[in-house]
Amino acid sequence: MEELDSKKTYKLKKFIKALDSVRAPHTELISVYIPQYYDLNKIIQHLSEEQGTASNIKSKVTRTNVIDALERMIRHLRLYKQTPINGLAVFSGNLAAKEGKKDLKVFSIEPPIPLNTRLYRCDQTFVLDLLKQQLEHHESYGLIVLDKREANIGLLRGNSVTQLSKLTSGVPGKYKTGGQCNHPDTLVEINKSLIKIKNIKKGDLLKSYDFKNKKFIFSKCIDKWKVKKNEIVKILTEDNKIIISSKDHLFFTKPNKEKPAENLTTKDFLLTVKDSKILPVQIHKIEIENKPTQMVDISVKDNNFIANGIIVHNSAARFARLREEAAQVFYRRIAEDAKKEFFGKKEIKGILIGGPGPTKQEFYEGDYLTAEIKNKVLGLKDLTYTDEFGLNELVEKSQDLLAETSIIKEKEILNKFFTKLAKEPEKVTYGLKETKNALEMGAVEILIVSESLDNIEELEEFAESTGAKTEVVSIETQEGIQLKNLGGIGAILRFPIY
Repeated sequence: MEELDSKKTYKLKKFIKALDSVRAPHTELISVYIPQYYDLNKIIQHLSEEQGTASNIKSKVTRTNVIDALERMIRHLRLYKQTPINGLAVFSGNLAAKEGKKDLKVFSIEPPIPLNTRLYRCDQTFVLDLLKQQLEHHESYGLIVLDKREANIGLLRGNSVTQLSKLTSGVPGKYKTGGQCNHPDTLVEINKSLIKIKNIKKGDLLKSYDFKNKKFIFSKCIDKWKVKKNEIVKILTEDNKIIISSKDHLFFTKPNKEKPAENLTTKDFLLTVKDSKILPVQIHKIEIENKPTQMVDISVKDNNFIANGIIVHNSAARFARLREEAAQVFYRRIAEDAKKEFFGKKEIKGILIGGPGPTKQEFYEGDYLTAEIKNKVLGLKDLTYTDEFGLNELVEKSQDLLAETSIIKEKEILNKFFTKLAKEPEKVTYGLKETKNALEMGAVEILIVSESLDNIEELEEFAESTGAKTEVVSIETQEGIQLKNLGGIGAILRFPIY
């Protein structure tokens, strides 16, 4: 996509302004949009057919104006050998203020951004919406919304948000309250007797295993919670032990690994207790049941306990480490997708990242994104959602960033001008007479012109003949208003003028 620079912006604004106020007493103003690469001969043929249709218009004045406007447009289009690379917008009609008078005109412009819409309209006004849209957010922006569970990558082009890809992670759920849960009827050993976990109290001593010293110990219950889960995992081992847990409950597996229940397979071996010994036992069957179930979560001092004869995990630190490792894998996947969608694409003017909590900072500050993509990040925003709604929420909450980037080049050149005016006044000039004088001397490096001036094309041609670059700036910024108040024209000089 071609970048819409200040001169193209001004030219387009001026073109739209000239046609926007035109009104006809009847539907006789012709608007035609020709998409890029479209066969111009087909358009001319269509307009000729419309002339035939227009001959049926009852009003003689309207009929004549429509047929003449179409004829003028056909003649104008025949001047082109082919459709310009970005397409063409053409407008024709009688612009005379009084009915019965004639002032037949045709206007055309090659849009700075490619057209992909074909349109023919005969109305009381010219159709200018498609051109006006090219002045609004003409650049594209990359969008990334994420948390540790899912991520969505999208693209903002104009006012349209498109979802490019969706990712889900393998990060297990949080281990805190309501995390690693067991069925209320799960049996645990307390004071050398078996008791259902739902009857455990804080301070009770539960049988657990000291892996370092390879012996059984009793560990104090630090806390206990009741939690409702919508999904549970039922595990049956080869020695007919059954345990029911939440998906994120951690199990010890052979050899020296830990896995949440949702990642276990029938190839895994759990650690079971038999005759006061720790033995590996293979999983025979795993079932996931989707039904609301009241579960119990406990925390013990020494990180594990024995549930239905199987050693299960209760280590906050180790579980957190597993979550962090899984999150890093997920972040790398997100970064790879972002690289695929955004890397090396000049039309991507910036990238926005959002999400709930600190995840977005972890992703952005970590070593995941390529330097090129990271340098394009405009900012991070707190969001409620991370799905497709999150992409739209990110755009809504980033209007400040988008508005700033759309005029950043303009602000940079004006800030440079005003800084020199304050610190090195001999290296700038302003005012129409003074700036023209500097142009005549060949002293102007950059001519800065406010869009509020009327004779911009003349000044631009003058600057071009002296090798100076021209920047047309808006009056939508404080700096732009300042320049307008200085006469609407200024210049950064190659050398001082005394």
